[in-house]
Amino acid sequence: MSDIFKAAFIFVAPAADSKKHMSWVKTDKVHVKMVAVHDYHQGCMIIDDLCLEGIKAIELCAGFGYLGVASIVKAVDGRMHVGVVRFDRHPCLDNLSGDTLFMSSSES
Repeated sequence: MSDIFKAAFIFVAPAADSKKHMSWVKTDKVHVKMVAVHDYHQGCMIIDDLCLEGIKAIELCAGFGYLGVASIVKAVDGRMHVGVVRFDRHPCLDNLSGDTLFMSSSES
């Protein structure tokens, strides 16, 4: 069993590609994978891969609104802990919530 704790930080960014826009920060005891996704759907789609990599916790950027957090929690399905950085309106998303950008009224 490894003494290294693996976590991920997922953030939303326009035109992001989660395979291309990712990097690791590794200390002796903690490895954090930073991953950019272009929307909530892509965030949900990478959960299985993160789990296979041994990720035990996910921190979501403030671009994930309440509905985005809920979609990630559903995708995680109890396999990892989920934490959230919180802005009601994100300054890097034109002061909007990701909920406004990524969730249509038919999805809520």
